[in-house]
Amino acid sequence: MTLRDINLTVRANRLARAVTDLIRSACLTSYPETARSVGLDPMRMLAAAGIDRRCLDDPDVKVSGAALRRLLEGSAAAAGIEDFGLRLAETRTLSILGPIGLLVREEPTVREAVRSLIRYIPVHNQSLRLRLEEGDGFAVLKVEIRVGRLQPIRQGTELTVGVLYRVIRSLAGPGWQPSISFTHAAPRRRDTHRRLFGGRVEFGGDFDGIVCAARDLDRAIPTADPALARYARRHLDELLARPNTRLSDKTRELIALQLSTGRCTVERVAGQLNVNRRLLHRRLAAEGLTFSEIMEGVRTEIVTRALPNRDRPLSALADMAGFSSLSAFSRWFRDRFDTTPTAWRSNSNFGGDKAFQ
Repeated sequence: MTLRDINLTVRANRLARAVTDLIRSACLTSYPETARSVGLDPMRMLAAAGIDRRCLDDPDVKVSGAALRRLLEGSAAAAGIEDFGLRLAETRTLSILGPIGLLVREEPTVREAVRSLIRYIPVHNQSLRLRLEEGDGFAVLKVEIRVGRLQPIRQGTELTVGVLYRVIRSLAGPGWQPSISFTHAAPRRRDTHRRLFGGRVEFGGDFDGIVCAARDLDRAIPTADPALARYARRHLDELLARPNTRLSDKTRELIALQLSTGRCTVERVAGQLNVNRRLLHRRLAAEGLTFSEIMEGVRTEIVTRALPNRDRPLSALADMAGFSSLSAFSRWFRDRFDTTPTAWRSNSNFGGDKAFQ
């Protein structure tokens, strides 16, 4: 293989990773109206974020997830509000999910509907991962937005959790009363949060997502139609180009679960996948990835979610990201982002974080 071939391969791999952060432009539904309601010019904001205004006309056109996050954070900053994403969530219904919405509406129970959401959400949003955990009588639906670089995701997180809340509530009924958890700090005003969620919202938590009684997931969905569910599932299986069973996905999941232990090594993860270190490296290379790149990505996701919360000590964040000391974390942060975590926090604000631009 020539040097030119190697360079082309590297560029192709980078491009392949870049295009996995795509979202259906249905995410822009009601954006113009919400933007105008807070005094913004929606077309100007779309252009500034690098989103073609024609995406408003077709909900199935794919847009860049990074561009959408810029749009949401930029809109919050320009309007001088902290709840832009949540205001957008208030306008959403089950139909926003397209064919996924059709399927979950026809599932027999809320639990089956949530499981379908988890399986098929990449059809709607390739950077979003959902995980359901149950135990001690509780069910926790965790939300993870995967980003390739450090950038603010507060508005995207609140939009996602808000939409999921509205979707599940439409299935479980108005009596459903879950609790909401956000990793970021509380806003100065909580009017929109109270209006949408009631008073059951925690800020500065360990995860972003929804907590409810596990028995709530057993609620039957009155509209369920098995025949329609089978039809929708076949359609979604065709749309889902590849299921989330690639070795890199499994590797990323194991790293995310164990990074904070300080014992997350390539040997340990390889053993959990029933392969040796060399075979793991070779199979990841076939996907255009390395173990180190995946670990860096997971660390970036953790820092992206937790760093904006000034109430969380940096030492705790260092532990979460798998560093043995605060100094090691600070060196990693400076090497990767050309600033220190302390400097970033002192120079940032809720919507216009210059360090993220």
